[in-house]
Amino acid sequence: MNAAIVSVKEGAPTIVVERRLGRRASWGAGLAEDAAGERDDGSTQSGPERAVLAAVDISRHTTAARYGRSITLPLHESLAELNRLTVTAGAIVVGMVTQRLDHPEPGTFFGKGKIEELRDVVREEGADLVIFDDELSPTQQRNLEKGVGCKIVDRTALILDIFAQRARTREGQLQVELAQLQYLLPRLSELWVRFSRLGGASSGGGGGGRIATRGPGETQLEVDRRAIRERIAMLKERIVGVSDHRHRYRERRKQDGIPVVALVGYTNAGKSTLLRQLTGADVLVEDKLFATLDPTTRRVSLPRGQQVLLTDTVGFIQRLPTSLVAAFRATLEEIDQADLLIHVVDSCSAAMSAQIESVGRTLDELHIGAKPMVTAFNKVDRLSTEEVEALGMDSFPNPVPIAAATGEGVTAMLSRVEIILDGQADSIPVTVRLPYAAGDLIHLFRERGTIAHETYDPDGTHLHGMLPRRFLDAFRPYLVETRSIRRA
Repeated sequence: MNAAIVSVKEGAPTIVVERRLGRRASWGAGLAEDAAGERDDGSTQSGPERAVLAAVDISRHTTAARYGRSITLPLHESLAELNRLTVTAGAIVVGMVTQRLDHPEPGTFFGKGKIEELRDVVREEGADLVIFDDELSPTQQRNLEKGVGCKIVDRTALILDIFAQRARTREGQLQVELAQLQYLLPRLSELWVRFSRLGGASSGGGGGGRIATRGPGETQLEVDRRAIRERIAMLKERIVGVSDHRHRYRERRKQDGIPVVALVGYTNAGKSTLLRQLTGADVLVEDKLFATLDPTTRRVSLPRGQQVLLTDTVGFIQRLPTSLVAAFRATLEEIDQADLLIHVVDSCSAAMSAQIESVGRTLDELHIGAKPMVTAFNKVDRLSTEEVEALGMDSFPNPVPIAAATGEGVTAMLSRVEIILDGQADSIPVTVRLPYAAGDLIHLFRERGTIAHETYDPDGTHLHGMLPRRFLDAFRPYLVETRSIRRA
């Protein structure tokens, strides 16, 4: 697992982000090597870490309110996803402990009796760490480590760890480090407490510092906080430079007049497999979460010969850490600047609806405006005809069943992309409220327009998207909002 650690080298504070796959992480200054393989009991380990997963089963209503989602994964599916995240990070899962509560305990997350049960499971299984399927406060993490007697990692830290392992480009590494340090800063005092227990800290104002690195009366903890804040500011400046570079590249791309199509979707839905099928690109395709982190762009020919640029972007996930969304905004601008989105959906997933909802929520959080979208229901080759029909594809914008691994349905998907791009120049953004009796108009909007958002209430179906001008008169009685609409 990863830890961002602060150390002082050569007389100046520097931030060191250690990336260790399947090895125990260090958590304090100077522990990068000495404690990398040390357990809390003083023994050493080799091989992957052994993890126990832990979660609170909160009521559906409470969870939805907390995370701002109308649909959340059921506990067993959320734990299955956490299991896959843990394996992707390089650890092995040796047990699970859950507790049903109306809300997590503010100081310990789990109740007292459940903490004792968790401690027993950790000892019986010889576990090195416990991974919680939620974000813990620094106080909760400290109290849990004291009660359980091993390292505690939350969902956010786990995802950050995976991103750190997967970042290959300098841009990706900058963005991951920024997210790590933003996560670390409010937890730094707790890490120093842990470090002092291991006998390595010198946190008082009278020793352990370097000349010219400590202000009057500053403790080492304050020095480290200042160093992290300075590093965060520097990283933000560099990422702004990355964003400016991408903006210039996009401007040159616009001058070439080549439309941009972005692949979006839940992690492991098959975006990279689709990109490889379409372009033959040598991109990483693994059955792991977040196998793709750095965006890849390739040129693709549509059925009638039109050229487009196809970009594979990082996968989304439920409760994607806010720090990651903010840090990766420069990369995710590729989605915002695309002319069309292909939403790749894992049609085999039992959590398909929740995953689709999660992607939509993340796009909203990124303030991605209404864009034409094709919904590619992937992996239909693994489903029966009845199962495909049960997907309810017609409820989504421009649905196309595909099998990215075999190429089934891919040509039909590209034809749909081509039709949308052809009509885009003559399309305008509209919002309509259609009564349920107007099923023919709903069907017409889905077939001829592109739906960005679709909601329902007792009065009917609300659609927002792009509609060719020639169909506007049919929808005019139901218009809620229009932009730049003039009568022909």
